[in-house]
Amino acid sequence: MAEEKHHHLFHHKNKEEDEGPVDYEKEVKHHSHLEKVGELGAAAAGAFAMHEKHKEKKDPEHAHKHKIEEEIAAAAAVGAGDFAFHEHHDKKDAKKEQKEAEGGKHHHLF
Repeated sequence: MAEEKHHHLFHHKNKEEDEGPVDYEKEVKHHSHLEKVGELGAAAAGAFAMHEKHKEKKDPEHAHKHKIEEEIAAAAAVGAGDFAFHEHHDKKDAKKEQKEAEGGKHHHLF
């Protein structure tokens, strides 16, 4: 059987191979920005969920529709919060790598 070629939608390459040294300041800033975006997304989706919960009480004729929209918004808020949490840890890792690259972290046993 002949070897099969795999076609990928995205062709990612290792940053260190293409660009040389990694710009840690830029990486920390990037993850910090994405963390803030995740926080704002979580806040917006949470606010929309609360809005739909209020509409559910005020509009009993369409309560089921508002209940579903509330649950979807709540799930989106959880997802956005999880994304912000993930980016926070990526930011911490980038800061740690930056410190190690600068030679600022030494492990002493005694």
